[in-house]
This record gives sequence, C-alpha cells and structure tokens, in this order.
Amino acid sequence: MRIVILGTGAGGGLPQWNCGCPNCEAARAGRIPAMSQSGIAISADGIDWALVNASPDLRTQLAASPVLRPEGLRHSPIRSVLVTNGDIDHVAGLLTLREGQAFDLFATPAIHRVLADNPMLAALNPQLVPRREIVLDRPFTLVPGVTATLFAVPGKVPLYLEGEVVETGQMGEETVGVELSAGGRRVYYIPGCATVPEWLKDRIAGADALLMDGTLWTDDEMIRAGLGAKTGRRMGHVPVSGADGSMSALNDVPVVRRIYVHLNNSNPLVDPASPERARAEAAGWQIGHDGMEITP
Repeated sequence: MRIVILGTGAGGGLPQWNCGCPNCEAARAGRIPAMSQSGIAISADGIDWALVNASPDLRTQLAASPVLRPEGLRHSPIRSVLVTNGDIDHVAGLLTLREGQAFDLFATPAIHRVLADNPMLAALNPQLVPRREIVLDRPFTLVPGVTATLFAVPGKVPLYLEGEVVETGQMGEETVGVELSAGGRRVYYIPGCATVPEWLKDRIAGADALLMDGTLWTDDEMIRAGLGAKTGRRMGHVPVSGADGSMSALNDVPVVRRIYVHLNNSNPLVDPASPERARAEAAGWQIGHDGMEITP
C-alpha cells in the first residue's frame, strides 16, 4: 500500500486567501510550510490510483504529484474517487476532473444525493463517471488491490446544508471514516470527526497507520484568535488537546503510526517550531504535510 497526502489543510488551506493571522503570514513569507486542502491518493501497485476526497486545490496537487500525472495525450492513473462528506473542501475538486476522463465516483447514498443536487457537477458525464453508492460497513474494491470500508463517525451535515438547529455529533452517512486494506496492512483515514467514542478506539486498535482529524489544537482557538465565532466542536471537529481531545483519547490505542491531517490555519501544529507541535510529537504523533508519502 502506498499513500500520498495531497493536502493537509482544512478548508481554506494555509495561507487562507483572506486571512492575516500569524500562521498565514508566516506561510506567505516562507517561514512555515504552506498547506493545500485535505485529500490523499492511494495505490496498491503504484500504477492504478484512487483519490480520497477532491479538494478545491486538486489541480495543483495533481501537478505536484509525479505518480498522478498523465503518461499520454489523454491519460490518467486515477481510477476512482471516494468522498467522505459533502464539505466544499472535499468535493469542489471534482469539477477539476470534468475533462472527459473515466473513473468511478464512490460515496454513500446520502453524499451522492448532495452531489446530485448541485447542477454544476453534471459536468461529470455519468457515462464516464458512474456514481457508485456504497453501503456503510460493507467492504468494496476502491482500486485494484485496495479494499475500502466506510463507517459512520460523529459529525454533521455540510455548512451549506445547515438549518436553524445543527446536530454536531450525528451518526449516519453524511460523515464517514475510511478503513483501507491492502497487502495485509490496515490504515484509517478520518479527516472529520466530532468526538472519539470508545467504539472508534476499538476499531482503530492495531492499525498500521491512522490519519486523523487535527483541525484545531483547542476547541475555542478561532474565537480566542478573533478568526471566527464557532468552536471546533460546533464545526464538527474534535480538538487535538485537552482532557477530551483526540490526543488524550487515543493515547493508549495501539497504532503503529499516527498522523494529524486536516489542519486549520489557526492551529499551532502547522508551525514546526511551536511548543504545541513538540507536545504532539512527544506523544507519538506526526504532523502531516503536503506530499508526505506513507508506506505502512
């Protein structure tokens, strides 16, 4: 199994186009690494590849990834795309893939309904891009040699579908994690998750790698930084730190390699020199970066 992290950032990436926070300014100046928006690519043979999520930055990500470049006048090694929710930072890149190239589009029925309601996505010709509905907890072949299983994780509907009352810990087809298996290895990709319940820890235990939602370091960091009015949990993301954060919750769960992904521009983990990053690394976590390769 070979995994390439195409993008490590949460919605907006780093730097975010309209943000002048210290992290964004440091990224613009080259003092800390920039991050494009969240997504990975996976292959069992290095020839046939699947994308998991398609960010608005996908065109640039594909150009920066030699394994995903065309090898002919009209060619792509991308055989399929799987989306884990309907958030803009995970589906807008589908419009980049509209140039008449065949691939399978995998998602739960609920996410497919969200995609079908957007007339712009009709640009993906269904004769070339069949929409494959995936049942939760039922393994399927994502790309030759790679088996995927979708499972519900606590989350919420996309921002553009929110009503007056927002349930941030709902369990269903709207927000899923992915178990990826190939060559006897097992990897979990969970870029969005509101809490870390006991059953999730049990499921992850023994994995060869975990790519976990690391959106915010503290639940209220955007409020304290003057960048927004919502907590991380209100946005459907468990914080990294704190007694009930993901780092503490997963501390005793046996995983060979653990990596934080989907990092917000406000998160001090994006700064390699921050004390928060040192704390996470001391606890056994790696901080994902664009172009990072994982061969569990």
